[in-house]
Amino acid sequence: MPRPARTPNALLHGALNALILKTLASGPAHGYAIARFIEESTGDTVLVEDGSLYPALYRKEQWGWLDAEWGTSELGRRAKMYRITPAGRRQLAAELATWKAFSTGVSRMLLQT
Repeated sequence: MPRPARTPNALLHGALNALILKTLASGPAHGYAIARFIEESTGDTVLVEDGSLYPALYRKEQWGWLDAEWGTSELGRRAKMYRITPAGRRQLAAELATWKAFSTGVSRMLLQT
């Protein structure tokens, strides 16, 4: 029996750290804004669900990659605002280097003629 294809959301799990850190590298944001930025930046090919996003944000805060504080969203609602830390910027650089090597290798193999 053939294995089912992985959905884009299943593929997201391994890249979520880099996507979140890259989003916050341009400035602080709340969870919903982070998810929307990722979705819009990828042409809606990467959909970030709350069940993945918020635990990931919490872990990154625990690891020291993000700081968070309560603030106000652009709609005037109370929201937890996330900001990348210096440790998070170092991790982003490492994640980007790993992603580049991985995607280059996979592309080399899959796109061979």
